Amino acid sequence: MNSLKNIFNPHIKDDGDFFYPIKKILGFSPKNILLFEEAFTHRSMNEINSDEHPLNYERMEFLGDAILGTVIASHLYKKVPGGNEGYLTKMRSKVVSREHLNELGRDLNLIKLVRTTISPEQFGENIHGNVFEALIGAIYLDRGFKYCEKFIYYRVIKPYVDIQKLEGKIISYKSLFIEWCQKNKKKFKFNVYEDTGKDTLKHFAVRLQLDDETVAKARATSKKKAEERAAKRAYYKLQRRIDSEMA
Repeated sequence: MNSLKNIFNPHIKDDGDFFYPIKKILGFSPKNILLFEEAFTHRSMNEINSDEHPLNYERMEFLGDAILGTVIASHLYKKVPGGNEGYLTKMRSKVVSREHLNELGRDLNLIKLVRTTISPEQFGENIHGNVFEALIGAIYLDRGFKYCEKFIYYRVIKPYVDIQKLEGKIISYKSLFIEWCQKNKKKFKFNVYEDTGKDTLKHFAVRLQLDDETVAKARATSKKKAEERAAKRAYYKLQRRIDSEMA
């Protein structure tokens, strides 16, 4: 039965094959390995616990998200004593952005430990960040807040949180473009339409208009992605102008 369940994760053959990679990632030994097994269980397994509640990483992901945000907020509060609420909020958002969390999950290669009945190739990009947050949730339940702080410091803050670099990092080009337009009273519009290309997956295309002039075009598998790509192209096309007027 276990071999059938783990058909798409051959790295997990027994408790030892899971325990030691987890210990290496954490830097300490888990007390309750079952918590970490839950943090790496995909909903496709359709497992339930003794109370007949779903057993997968989604609840721990919620918990880990809150803890990560708290630890990062505390670090920024101490590190940047002159930062106001808006500045600190923006900086925290850059650290815990979905893009950054996915990067953290990929760097630790967490996906190789996920128990699932579907092929990893079918996962969306956010699986990496979701499991990373679930891992933090498992640490909290297993060892408490102090261990979470230590893990986040060594795995997130120390290697990735550079205040000067974060200040210049753009999370959303669409948000930046809209903010610039609103600040300078410019008219803009994202004209999105379904792409009629021959791709297997449905694509959407977008024309980004600024004062009735098309400044960028893009296409992607979702409206949100297409708009973000168009805004990014528009930003680089108008970068000097936008940067000077947003300074």
